[in-house]
Amino acid sequence: MVMAVSFERYGRLYYLDPGEFRPRVGDKVLVPTDDGPEVAECVWAPQFVTEEVGGLPLCAGIASTADLERDEQNRQRRADARVIAKRTIRQHGLPMKVVGIDFVDRRADIDQLVIVYFSAPHRVDFRELVRDLARALRARIELRQVGARDEARLQGGIGPCGRDLCCATFLKDFEPVSVRMAKDQDLPLNPLKISGACGRLMCCLKYEHPLYQEFNAKAPATGTVVETPAGDGVVVGHNVPSDTVVVRLAASGRRCACSRADVCSPRQQYEASSTTTPDAPPVVPGKTAPPEKTQPENTAQHQETAPAEEERRPRKPRRRRRLHHDDEGESPQ
Repeated sequence: MVMAVSFERYGRLYYLDPGEFRPRVGDKVLVPTDDGPEVAECVWAPQFVTEEVGGLPLCAGIASTADLERDEQNRQRRADARVIAKRTIRQHGLPMKVVGIDFVDRRADIDQLVIVYFSAPHRVDFRELVRDLARALRARIELRQVGARDEARLQGGIGPCGRDLCCATFLKDFEPVSVRMAKDQDLPLNPLKISGACGRLMCCLKYEHPLYQEFNAKAPATGTVVETPAGDGVVVGHNVPSDTVVVRLAASGRRCACSRADVCSPRQQYEASSTTTPDAPPVVPGKTAPPEKTQPENTAQHQETAPAEEERRPRKPRRRRRLHHDDEGESPQ
């Protein structure tokens, strides 16, 4: 069984093995982390999955009242530490931007630890800042610089598509994205159109690129003359998400959206639809079905014509052999 939890509302999902616990949606559970168990909200109740999933962390149990009070206190401490960190950075005049605060109080080696995540255009000397923050917060301080993509992941937000950022919800690893992927998807090479909230190329260009490659390999190219159910026309565009091709009809000049299987050749249409007639025999490439044999009406006549055909067959190689001797300069016998 598998369940999903989230530490923040509309945040990233983490999958757990519920074990012997059966929490419902909205219940608070304990999730094991490197710094001890933390409180999270169950957003996906335990249920069975078709595939065997291994290596998931085991749920530590249902959160008690003491765990909920501690989690609320830590949230207030993080909010206060964020205000103090911003004020101290402003006093030192450092080009730093506080992205997130993490408060740890369940580690055996230390009493309290405040981790400050910040972004900066270059390396920053924050040694004096650490001393002032430790004195103000009365805890051990760690400063960790993050990049532009990690900053968007920690802060969250809404992307150009109108949905929550992929990095803040389900995307775990950041893979390299190139402008070539935008060209293959017929997107305008405008940085404002293909950039995400972090200012870098959108991550969706990477994991959607194989879909466009598969479509372009099977669909007719732009400018190709095709036959559609509405008549002949020319391909003027592609719509990959809907698996359709935009065709301008030759008769009326209007544009229509046709399925990719309707405008492809018969073989491509067969591969695209992936459907076969149940009663039809399997088609083997490169082989044709043998012609049906008919029983001759006159068996005697069939037996007389068969030896004549057998006598004609050995004459062809002898004729070719005499021509071969002539080419070599030998005189025929």
